[in-house]
Formats: sequence, structure tokens, C-alpha cells
Amino acid sequence: MGIRDHEAIRAILGRRSIRRFEEKPVEKEKIELLIECGSAAPSAANSRPCHFVVATDRPILNRLAEDHPYGKMLFEAPLAIIVCGNPEKNDFARRYWEEDCSAAMQNILVAAHAIGLDGVWLGVRHAEGCEEAIRKILSIPAHIAVLGIAALGYGKEKKDPHKGIEEGTLHVNGW
Repeated sequence: MGIRDHEAIRAILGRRSIRRFEEKPVEKEKIELLIECGSAAPSAANSRPCHFVVATDRPILNRLAEDHPYGKMLFEAPLAIIVCGNPEKNDFARRYWEEDCSAAMQNILVAAHAIGLDGVWLGVRHAEGCEEAIRKILSIPAHIAVLGIAALGYGKEKKDPHKGIEEGTLHVNGW
């Protein structure tokens, strides 16, 4: 078995952004596993600032789709996991919650691919006006920051795995 044949490597390289979904709900045990995988992400000084909001209700998913400028796939997605962070938890969370929550989001997306789901990461934090709209729809407290949304489900499309390193992006022992 070659190093590229390990399950974790196949899951990472095989994960692609999929924006079209079947009309099939995601099973509860898969949703719980995705949250567990998100929770297992590293965080600065183990501060664990991440919070997760699970949306499966069609009216809520539709409102998220309407209020996110790039969220039209949420009209089809049977599941959205909204990754949030509590920057007030402690000093490490204040300084690093975005990195911590980004690691959690990536874990969710890779785990989703590994268990037969597909998805795409929708940024919220730096999309103008989006965070407040999402906060309002989901009743997220004012002190909690919203990093992004994972739109998830059983994909209607398939893409080839990632291959190689993008030219000009690898720098060894300096730029």
C-alpha cells in the first residue's frame, strides 16, 4: 500500500466543493459524527471556542439561502452546519477563534466526504452583512461569532480528486 492509499489521505484529496444535492435527508448518526469530528479539531491552548448549529428544517435552510449572497445551494441541501466561535471564552479564543473554527470546518468537510456525503464551505464572517442576517435567523447570541456554513448532503455531481501541488505555491526553506 502506497502512502496515497491511506484512508485519511484519500478523504482529504477526494474532498471537493459540491453544490448540488439529492432530496435525501442526512441520517442523525452521520450528523452527530460530523459534529464530533468538528469538535475534535485542534484549538489554541485547547481553548475549544467552537459552537455548532445544525439546520435541517427546510424553511430555515431556505432563509439561509436567501440571506447568504452565495448560498443558493442551501435551497437544495438537506443539512447545514453553521460553525461559530466564542471569542469571549478566554484570551486564546479571542485571538485564535477563526483559526480554531476553520480547523473544525475542515474536519467536518473531510469527514463528510469520508462517510459518503458532499458539501461546500460558505464563508460568513467576512461577507458584508451576512453574519448579522445568519445570527438573526438562527437566534445566535450577540457575543458568538459566525465563521461559516457547511452546506451538506448527498451530492448530485462528482468531481475528480485533487492532484498535485499548484505551480508556484511550494517554497522550501524560505520564499
